[in-house]
Amino acid sequence: MNYFAFQWHITEACDQRCKHCYIYALGSRAQFREMSWPAMKQTLKAMLAFCRKAQRRPYLYLTGGDPLLHPDFHKLTALLHKQSIPFAVLGNPFHVDATEAQRLKNHGCHKYQLSLDGLEETHDQIRKTGSFRETLQTIPVLHEAGIPVVIMATVSRLNQHEIPGLMDVVVAHQADAFAFARYCPSAADRAVCCSAAEYKELLEACWLKQEQYKNSNTWFSFKDHLWTLFRYEKGLFTIDESLDSEMIYDGCNCGNCHLTILSDGAVYACRRMESKIGNVLQDDLWALFRGREMEAYRNYENYEKCSRCELLRFCRGCPAVAAGYHGSMYAADPQCWKEIKEINELKS
Repeated sequence: MNYFAFQWHITEACDQRCKHCYIYALGSRAQFREMSWPAMKQTLKAMLAFCRKAQRRPYLYLTGGDPLLHPDFHKLTALLHKQSIPFAVLGNPFHVDATEAQRLKNHGCHKYQLSLDGLEETHDQIRKTGSFRETLQTIPVLHEAGIPVVIMATVSRLNQHEIPGLMDVVVAHQADAFAFARYCPSAADRAVCCSAAEYKELLEACWLKQEQYKNSNTWFSFKDHLWTLFRYEKGLFTIDESLDSEMIYDGCNCGNCHLTILSDGAVYACRRMESKIGNVLQDDLWALFRGREMEAYRNYENYEKCSRCELLRFCRGCPAVAAGYHGSMYAADPQCWKEIKEINELKS
């Protein structure tokens, strides 16, 4: 049975003030929320009911803010362990010592995701002074407890030139996996985004790095769906013509096998853009997922560029980046370098 993923933001509390954070974009006077224990139990019950109807197994990504700062975090992970529900933590390094790491392992934590957004000076400017070193120092602490570590980066013009060097650091510190996603801009800061040419150049440099380290202990994840286009153009990804032409096989999970739940119960199709479809504390999750508002995220024929591309069923870029950059998730992904002229020629 396949998994259905829930990214669950149980608290907005955090030790960092990241420049690209959705929560802290609200400003220092924002009222930071956390989900109560009764609401957490109600939410978990709703997730399990949803998965029974969907005939999927739940997989939870506990995050925030920093989920470890929630006063009932350990009650939640103990409950997940009791019910054999797999989970990962997307958090900070600041509260992970040997005792905490072992408790996470005892409760069944599958992996722990930490963030590095460039080399030390750049990362600390984006997140918090000292957090680069603390992140690297936390990797062996988690490993000692038997928990795999994923390092995640958010790519923009602030750090794009440092990502290949960051891959050297990640391998040297024996992280189990490395991936990056792109910064989702607003109309006011679109200049922070890489151009399509710059992004393709970055993927080329990172491809050479992953080839260099293919025999290392670090797995490089092709998380960004534009990797599919990159590999397609290199002849490393081919379209199986026997596949159902109406079926979605890969690409953005929005609307397919993922939901985000915020600390106030709000349900989002994708946390990286404004996509609220309801509230788990008031609405039935299954009805929300199959409802009209959610269907908007599955109307692939509305994608201005992707709908005309032979990679529609496998890529679709990042609708959240398009939404932030252009104001519409259906607009062309600003970092997709594939020319529409080329697409039209392929269709003619």
